[in-house]
Amino acid sequence: MDRNSLIPILDLQPLTDGEPGAVEMLGGQLRRALEDVGFFFVTNHGVSWSLVESVYAQARLLHALPPEAVADIGMDREHGGYLGFGGGTSYASEIAGEVRTPNLNAAFFVHRGGYRLDNQWPPLNGFRDIVEHYMDEVQALCTRLLPVLASSLELPHDFFASSFDEPSCTQRLSHYPVTEYGDNDWGLAPHTDSSIMTLLPANDVPGLEIRPAGHDWIEPPALPQSYLINSGDMLKRWTNHRFRSTAHRVRNASSTDRYAMPFFFGARDDAVIEALPTCVSDAHPARHEPITYGDYQRWFINRNYAQVTGVTASEVAP
Repeated sequence: MDRNSLIPILDLQPLTDGEPGAVEMLGGQLRRALEDVGFFFVTNHGVSWSLVESVYAQARLLHALPPEAVADIGMDREHGGYLGFGGGTSYASEIAGEVRTPNLNAAFFVHRGGYRLDNQWPPLNGFRDIVEHYMDEVQALCTRLLPVLASSLELPHDFFASSFDEPSCTQRLSHYPVTEYGDNDWGLAPHTDSSIMTLLPANDVPGLEIRPAGHDWIEPPALPQSYLINSGDMLKRWTNHRFRSTAHRVRNASSTDRYAMPFFFGARDDAVIEALPTCVSDAHPARHEPITYGDYQRWFINRNYAQVTGVTASEVAP
């Protein structure tokens, strides 16, 4: 199977139109995508593409600011903000390799929900309004997908509603400059995500590679005005490893700077993540002890960004 047919495409138009059986139809497609690949595209998702392009434009302006303009908005343990070039290392993912070097990107984080207290904003007119409007739209898309996710797991459509009434969300605006990479250097080292789902809008500059089970690293095909979505560690844990959390990595091998804007969608901070009833049996007992969504996220961020948060996390996930 080549890369153009490996990643499933879910067309959300029937969901938008309220067609009878749309949730169940898409749920079946989602089940196959997350059991087999861990990535899928969505089209007709309802997010204005002009808004997506506006956020890309804001990301370029942000990362062009001089160092003194971002010095006062640095990310810390409880606040979103700016993380300078090479400011994080992928310690939380076992697959990052034996030699861990700083990830060769800079990033700006905006958080909603969860345990973080507030955000910090750059001195750019209109930046906050545009980014928050975009987050509203993508969060609404995620909420529309929750009944589809429930259906994919043979659960009632409203099963996840109480766990996502105040979701934990993070918008990251990343900058991968043109860089000469050493053998152990990455724009973003091989890793899996810690969230429930990550939504990544289509990008004109390549650099992302994924490694589905049974395959070598592949570059996802280009699908204009789509979102590429992957399931994360917390969904893998919630489904007792029924759904995958698939490895991916980034290197900007192009001759132009690359910008990316993944949106990480998670449950409310105190939601208890334990094996779902349709994912356990006598033959498949629960693999993990229950944990709150927020406790896992605190471990993850402290593990990867200890130099920023000031807290050292255990090497093994809780």
